Amino acid sequence: MSEVKHRKPRSNFSKTAPPGGTRSTPSAGKKGMTPSAVNTKEKMSKKQEDGETWTSWLNLGACLVTMVYCGYRHAELMYTIHENNMWFTNIKEVEREISFRTESGLYYSYYKQMVQAPSISQGLHSLIHDNITEHPDTINVLERMNIYQEVVLSILYRVLPIKNWVQPIFFYINSVFALHAMLVWALFLTAYFLSGSWLAGILTACFYTFNKVDTTRVEYIIPLRESFSLPFIWVQIAATTYYFRHNCSPKKEKLSVMIIFISTLCFSLCWQFNQFVLLLQAFTLFGTWILDMVPSRKIQMLFIAQGTSLLLTCFLQFFNKMILGSLVMSFIPSALLLIYLKGDELKPCSVPSRIIKVFGYSLTVLVSMILLQNLFKLILGIDADDHIYKFIMSKFNVGHARDFDALLYLCIDAFGFLQFDTFERLTQGVVFPLYVVTHLGMLIILFIAVLQNWSNHVHDTNVKDHTSAKKIHLLSCRPELAYHAVLAVFFGMLGMSTLRMKYLWTPYMCILGSVGICDYKVWRTLLSPLKTQGIIVQIVRHFMTLLTLTILLAIALSPLLKELEELKEFWDPDTVELMEWIKSNVPKGAAFTGSMQLLAGVKLCTGRPITNHPHYEDKYLRFKTKELYQIYGRRTPKDVHDILKKYKSSYIILEDSICLAPSKGCRTPDIVDIDNGVIPDHGKAEPGLVKSNIPRFCDEIRYESPAYTKYFKLVFSNRTFRVHKVL
Repeated sequence: MSEVKHRKPRSNFSKTAPPGGTRSTPSAGKKGMTPSAVNTKEKMSKKQEDGETWTSWLNLGACLVTMVYCGYRHAELMYTIHENNMWFTNIKEVEREISFRTESGLYYSYYKQMVQAPSISQGLHSLIHDNITEHPDTINVLERMNIYQEVVLSILYRVLPIKNWVQPIFFYINSVFALHAMLVWALFLTAYFLSGSWLAGILTACFYTFNKVDTTRVEYIIPLRESFSLPFIWVQIAATTYYFRHNCSPKKEKLSVMIIFISTLCFSLCWQFNQFVLLLQAFTLFGTWILDMVPSRKIQMLFIAQGTSLLLTCFLQFFNKMILGSLVMSFIPSALLLIYLKGDELKPCSVPSRIIKVFGYSLTVLVSMILLQNLFKLILGIDADDHIYKFIMSKFNVGHARDFDALLYLCIDAFGFLQFDTFERLTQGVVFPLYVVTHLGMLIILFIAVLQNWSNHVHDTNVKDHTSAKKIHLLSCRPELAYHAVLAVFFGMLGMSTLRMKYLWTPYMCILGSVGICDYKVWRTLLSPLKTQGIIVQIVRHFMTLLTLTILLAIALSPLLKELEELKEFWDPDTVELMEWIKSNVPKGAAFTGSMQLLAGVKLCTGRPITNHPHYEDKYLRFKTKELYQIYGRRTPKDVHDILKKYKSSYIILEDSICLAPSKGCRTPDIVDIDNGVIPDHGKAEPGLVKSNIPRFCDEIRYESPAYTKYFKLVFSNRTFRVHKVL
């Protein structure tokens, strides 16, 4: 009895002790509980941990399966729309190739060239010593253009056992659609990492797919550089999101950095505009560091990954000088130097003083960037990117109003400002209002978090170790939100200024719009006045996610299904007739001059040399194109003949759709006239422009007067094209 009485108080004590009182050490647990109770508690704890592990694995498995399905369905949809619009599987090979318009055809021609080469090494040699693309000059295509994707795909096609059941062109387009399945996976994961819910990933994928008019154009411009590059930039952004999470383990950080490096390298290799996108990312990284939202070591690591990727891209492109002379290559070392000099120590100061410091640091790094870039360009003799700055200045009415290169860009719709109807469509597609509210909320939260963080340091003036003075702020546990809030602003500015770049911004709308609906902490904050429990918050956020998805499907599913019922066929008999005539009647060494867009197709379909092309990133080529485009200007036949003989052109192709287009200031003849100092047709007299009495060459040559037949001979014509041999 005495033994039983002795045990009861100990047992009662263990029941009434404060939580954790009997678990402070292993010995305390053993003294306060019987061995059987300890074993029972350990078994229950183990079962609970096992249950949580199984639940997390099941949740991850469901997430991955759903992600893969969403990406597959998106790629399948893009393929179906492309097939419905072109009837791609049934038209002739020449028609398939013609469907790759403008620079798309030029890029695909290198894939075709590699596939048809006797060997991989000979194919690579023909690219490095190419004398067809810019006749009569020999260029290194791997240096001048971003075509490593064509090289990789052609090698894969040659080495994989697929030649008997897949034609080269279908392997090419299916590879691009597969990459866009990966793009949807990256968007899905980014939304999942930000919100903690894979329902956000589903909603993001649906937003992206149902708003496809403004989120992607891969279904009709398959070979363009952005079709290859955008999937990699979104993989990089997804990996960066995970890397910035505050609870990311060292092993996962290393894996994230490796993915960031590889995806940044692939993105840089795939698109000539990589430097501008990476510059905005570098600005964002610097901004999150200067606002003290992300640890400096992580920012430094990403700067190093970015810089290394660009240097490796430069090396793989045979030391392409434009990369070394880019702003981002000057910004990265400037930012790294400032971070090193400033260090991690946060000295206490007032909020106004810290704002002044932020402006001072920002101005310092920007000035350093500009000086360093000018130094690089001076040492390396870089001037190939001058046209970009002329275009930007002309776009905002600052000089270069009559520059030929600037006018060419300004007259292309893709380089114009974002049209307002884009926002109307995205609003009808549900995503834009959600994005605006979410992004605005994120910016407000970022502003509050910055003030909280800076205010914490103001009150720590007596702390000797200032690095330990950091206190908790609103984004302490979610620093990745600061990164996305800033980067989305930069992508938004880029998208609104240049229509072509909206495809960087609209996917962000899909992600942030979904996160705003699916984020647990958002609903917990909104429902906090009602004193709701966690399970109620979960029910509300899942209900609102499903409600949003239902509304989206009700609005967008029916039009999409109707679109899938529309069956069309590619039809361009005049261009087909031209290409087949060239292949049958023109010697293989004869070179062609014409519009940049058409000549890309001539090279692809016929393999004949061309004098100019749409990849407009070389200064000498731009000068050459301006001279060759005199075929659309008011010039004498002798002037034009001299220019064509200078570049050893054998034939010229004239298009009435260009020559006789209504004069509105942006047609090719108008641009040529303005650059020549001539008043365009139906144009107003302006200072520096004079009226010319010389007839327009492209129009006058059709009448075959002796002045023209002396230099040119008509050898082919149809409703669209006229081919003249240069005598």
